[in-house]
Order: sequence, then structure tokens, then C-alpha cells
Amino acid sequence: MDEAFALASEAAAAGEIPIGAVVAAADGTIIGRGRNRREEGDPLGHAELLAIREAARVIGDWRLENTTLFVTLEPCAMCAGAIVNARIPRLVFAAHDPKAGFCGSLGNLVQDGRLNHRVEVTSGFEAERSKTMLQTFFQQLRDRS
Repeated sequence: MDEAFALASEAAAAGEIPIGAVVAAADGTIIGRGRNRREEGDPLGHAELLAIREAARVIGDWRLENTTLFVTLEPCAMCAGAIVNARIPRLVFAAHDPKAGFCGSLGNLVQDGRLNHRVEVTSGFEAERSKTMLQTFFQQLRDRS
């Protein structure tokens, strides 16, 4: 999770909402990294999607079985769909996102029994760290306005 927070810090420094994500193999090796890049003009530039894309490229398969996705904020519906479609078995995220989170807050796409894949979810790990980072980022944005 420390690497995901380092990526979130990079995102904040670039003027992006500070969200970072990493995909780790079963042995703990990081095989995918991503940080938000939406402000660079990519509406799909979510940290999770970028980490998933890199991990698939590294292993040479779209099925990311035996991996864990670590994210600093609860994934949105788009990212939750990508997690399911990539067959990621485990998701660990820091803070819940009551406005856009779709892994337990607004909905729970990753554990929907109607889908052909469900994800084990662990939430709240380093939640205060994530909340503080997000609050600081948005406060600095407001101060600049």
C-alpha cells in the first residue's frame, strides 16, 4: 500500500486527485502501477485502470488471477467493472468513497452474485492516511481559487 500512496502523492504533485493503485502478484511483486491522469486529458485515466493495464501487459494475459489490487480510495463503478473483468481475486482499498465508490458504498459491483466473478474486499486499511491526503489536496485547491 505504501507504493500506492507514493503514486497518489505523485498524482497530487501533478494536479491530479491523489489516488494511486498497484497490482501485486501472489509473491508480493508489484506488476502494475497507476496514478490518476484524468487532468492530462484522459477520462479513463483512473489509477486502477492504468495499474490493471500494466499488470496485464507484464504477465501477458488479461486474466489477473492470483493478484491483489491495492488502491488508496474505493474504486468507482468503471474501475469496479474492470476489476471484475480482469478476474482480480482480491481488492484492498484505504478509504471509502461515499460519492462514487462502487465496492461497498454506493453499490457493490465487485461482489454482485449475478456476475461470473466476485472479489474478496478488504477496506479501511490506511483509511485515515487516504482521507488526510484527499482533504489536504482539496483544501489546497480551494485556497488557490
